[in-house]
Amino acid sequence: MADNKEKLFDMFPECSYDQWRAKVEADLKGADFNKKLVWRTNEGFNVEPVYRAENIADFKTTDSLPGEYPYLRGTRTDNDWKVRQEILEDTIEAANAAALDVLGKGVNSLGFNIPLTTPDEVGCLLAGIDLNNVEINFQTCPRHAVELAKALVEYLRGSGELTAFNGSIDFNPMRRALKHGTEFPGDIKAIALELLETVKPVDNLQIFAVDSFMLCNAGAYIYQELGYALSWGAEWMTMLTDAGVKADIVAKRIKFNMGVSSNYFMEIAKFRAARMLWAQIVEQYKPDSKQSAKMLVHAITSRFNQTIYDAHVNLLRSQTESMSAALAGVDSITTTPFDAPYKKPDAFSERIARNQQHLLKEESHLDKVIDPAGGSYYVETLTLSIAEQAWKLFLDVEEKGGFLACINDGTVQAAVNESNAKRHTDVARRKEILLGTNQYPNINETAAGKIETTGAACGCHHGDHDHCDDKGGLNMNRAASDFETLRLATEAAAKRPKVFMLTIGNLAMRLARAQFSTNFFGCAGYEIIDNLGFDTVEQGVEAAMEKGADVVVLCSSDDEYADFAPKANEALAGRAILVVAGAPACMDDLKAAGINDFIHVRCNVLDTLRDFNSRLLK
Repeated sequence: MADNKEKLFDMFPECSYDQWRAKVEADLKGADFNKKLVWRTNEGFNVEPVYRAENIADFKTTDSLPGEYPYLRGTRTDNDWKVRQEILEDTIEAANAAALDVLGKGVNSLGFNIPLTTPDEVGCLLAGIDLNNVEINFQTCPRHAVELAKALVEYLRGSGELTAFNGSIDFNPMRRALKHGTEFPGDIKAIALELLETVKPVDNLQIFAVDSFMLCNAGAYIYQELGYALSWGAEWMTMLTDAGVKADIVAKRIKFNMGVSSNYFMEIAKFRAARMLWAQIVEQYKPDSKQSAKMLVHAITSRFNQTIYDAHVNLLRSQTESMSAALAGVDSITTTPFDAPYKKPDAFSERIARNQQHLLKEESHLDKVIDPAGGSYYVETLTLSIAEQAWKLFLDVEEKGGFLACINDGTVQAAVNESNAKRHTDVARRKEILLGTNQYPNINETAAGKIETTGAACGCHHGDHDHCDDKGGLNMNRAASDFETLRLATEAAAKRPKVFMLTIGNLAMRLARAQFSTNFFGCAGYEIIDNLGFDTVEQGVEAAMEKGADVVVLCSSDDEYADFAPKANEALAGRAILVVAGAPACMDDLKAAGINDFIHVRCNVLDTLRDFNSRLLK
């Protein structure tokens, strides 16, 4: 068999990169290789169309194994991540009942966000939960973190479960500056030291949060989230080691809660790079054991790219995001329910979110393979490229005084908000696609009736959108929020505008432009009236008027517009807005003739539709 295999491979002669490149350039027929096939990423580096063994031949990162320092390939020798669900009930009793219910449905990690002040309250919340097998995570106001920690430790001591407990208290005093642009009104170091002393009896309790998912949800690019997360973690290390705490103790109490966007391979690379860089950062604090340099990572699928319209597409986004995190070897995952942008997730959406992870485990068996991306020419290169960009950002933050200084003076928020604005512009121009929102919308869908969460249309997901106007805080508007506001205005209007496709002339061009125009105006929720084609412009105009069209879109070829467009404009005589689909060479002549509306691939779709809304909605 071996000989047969060798003969089979001998049938395919080796092809050098230069030979491949020459063939591709010949096929491009003079087009620029770099412009056509090389992708300039938002992360600040280029991605080539193909990678080969020689691209990673000198990489030292390919020599390590899972569980080995610097942990690029994982901190464990298995990939059995924890499936986490956030419990969103308002009372302790209801939260306990909900937790017990989901624990029977494949969940083994719970997130609670409910005030707890006494051991009895902790006991009531955790009643019936097997702490040996379930991870418990608490989110709390930073000012009450010590109070919660004392109640938890006292309860665990009284129940004899100090060693059984595994979980975290999300002490995040940086949240205030990130959300509101105002400093935390307390002594962070003093509270952190008291927390450390309080939780000393509980070995597996992380208390220092690095909640970089906030940056992901605010539209940060991948290298930004990673660079700032590393700086955030280093802030904890520096603050507490300077206070005399051993590096090993501090590092083991830090938990990274990171976001996951839909950039599939980049996100896999991000988590791999994160572990490697964090290990090297911790090493600089001289821990006694390299085990202390392991990064504990919880991944949360993004809210930034979730949409209210065509919300079930959110399932596709969160599925690939969960898959990226799982393949990258994170410790636990929260899959955000698809309806989170507009309501409190219900039993159905929470079940689907759980099952998305169960599918990855029970059907795809991703928990059975450790670092399957290891050795991939593409992913290994991405890993180092992202690491390089994130490291530059990390060093820049350190030179400016560290993460806390940079959020208190607004440097971090300003940089992320700039990315947020850039991504909103890219969505507006369709450089970044949100299926069902700025491309291929369901034109007959309405959403106003299903929105329950206050502030949903502006992208806020937590029921409190006052911070959207805060000076210096993160802009948490989702990528789809502008289009959603536009479309909700259409729903609220007394009359839904009608857009009529006047298709004429060249068959291929009129069909293509009618489809383009349908998608274009569908993003505003207008009624679309398509047609098979007309023999004359006048015939099409009269048909449009019979349908009560507010907008008539002329769909033909560039060569024919010089004849058709003036005729259509004359026949309409101001009874509806004439739009030409395309950017023909005769555009200036048509404008001189009084035709001013054109839609094409270079348009800012959002701004164009806002203009139409201002003219059409009464």
